[in-house]
Amino acid sequence: MIAGCGAVIHAGDIHTQKVLDEIAEVKKAEAPFFVVRGNADREWAAQLPLCERFSLAGVPFLLVHNKKDVPEDLGDCQIVICGHSHQYAEERKDGRLWLNPGSCGKRRFHQDITMAVLHLGSPEPDAWRVERIDIPHGTAGNEAAKMPSGDMLQTVEKILKKLEKGQTIPAAARELKLNPEFVEDVYRMKVNHPGISAREILDKIEIKETGR
Repeated sequence: MIAGCGAVIHAGDIHTQKVLDEIAEVKKAEAPFFVVRGNADREWAAQLPLCERFSLAGVPFLLVHNKKDVPEDLGDCQIVICGHSHQYAEERKDGRLWLNPGSCGKRRFHQDITMAVLHLGSPEPDAWRVERIDIPHGTAGNEAAKMPSGDMLQTVEKILKKLEKGQTIPAAARELKLNPEFVEDVYRMKVNHPGISAREILDKIEIKETGR
């Protein structure tokens, strides 16, 4: 998909520099590449902007990671792209297109794996078409993170202690003998929701797992 696009846009939570390098290698040489830093992107991404304004085909864009960080004054911006929730969302409001392409990384519990292709056609909003791309869950590396068995609350508390000590996800998963994707989900919830308790994290995880 990326190889055939005239531009590539990434709304953050990239994970590693390797992802950016792979995108740059696959995309067309002349295709611009716009990317912002997500809240889960650490020191390696410090040089990336938190907000980016640009134009494609005469259409002004605003790119941020978290929708909450969109400035009140959007100026002439016609398309707002954000991420953060890892869930696909598309809305047209007041002549603007608001688009969250979702997440096309590893599957997180029962969430869909998605990306989007935006066909502009012309600067006129009526000519824009958004194509949602659903990636099969069985794709290698996209299996859902499985909840560990046993005392889940105690497991989450142990993971949070590792996080407080500054331990990396792979190291914490290895020491606790847990699925790294599960550990990453706990880490992410703690980072995204400062002050959240182990019980509250567990409740969120169980809701995702059961689909309630």
